[in-house]
Amino acid sequence: MSKPNTPGGGTASDAESAGQGVRSVQRAVEIMSLLSEERPVVTVRDIIEATGLAKTTVIRLVQTLEQNGLLWAAPNGYLAGPGLWRWAHLARSSWELPPETRQFMRELGARQRETVNLYMIRDIYRVCVAQQESPQPLRHVVHVGDELPLWAGASAKVLLLDAPESLLKRIALSSPYGEGHVKRLREWIEEAAHRGWAVSHGEREEGLSAVAVPIAGRSGRVAAALSLSGPTVRFTDEKVERFAGDLRGVGEELSERGFDHPLSPRH
Repeated sequence: MSKPNTPGGGTASDAESAGQGVRSVQRAVEIMSLLSEERPVVTVRDIIEATGLAKTTVIRLVQTLEQNGLLWAAPNGYLAGPGLWRWAHLARSSWELPPETRQFMRELGARQRETVNLYMIRDIYRVCVAQQESPQPLRHVVHVGDELPLWAGASAKVLLLDAPESLLKRIALSSPYGEGHVKRLREWIEEAAHRGWAVSHGEREEGLSAVAVPIAGRSGRVAAALSLSGPTVRFTDEKVERFAGDLRGVGEELSERGFDHPLSPRH
């Protein structure tokens, strides 16, 4: 008895196998995502409780990850495997910013004494790709690689300057405010386009403020957002104007040099 064909020309069993393969990959990613600096080791029980997967499925996935060097069995559970070193080195070399860009960020941080961040868009999130921490004891810090929402924040406002309507709707739906938040997003974007910079006070996190400017890639479109962030108490109107002026100068310099990065828009 022949197997029914799918619209793509393969058999139904081929499509089913492909679907199972995708699910297995997603589950493996979920397991690896449980590891963090706060939780460097996970047990099979931890994985079952976090994912809801059957014990047999978890054991099979863990064994596969271990065989490929992505997990390492320890007496108290599983930790990140040595196979990740190669990927980490590759990621670092691929994502590392040019020396002059890092120097600009260090000098900006030294002048303004607030945390400098560089963000780029990934789907409905902004990813921190570089950071220069503030030298002050009370400061705002995120980890490089952290994903933050695009529904609020100074960096989000400038990153979305070229965003299509469809993306704004998806971002609004991911926000606590629903689809109606699109109107507010448009207002913020228009204001940022008029000023050439954006500011936020407690929009995403109470007590946190930021000022951001866009950086253009080689295509001329917005490729990144450069920001200064810190406690709202230090972001007075006078300071915000000063921060914005300095950020614009650095942002224009980086744009003129043709900011490039793996996530920069190519067209």
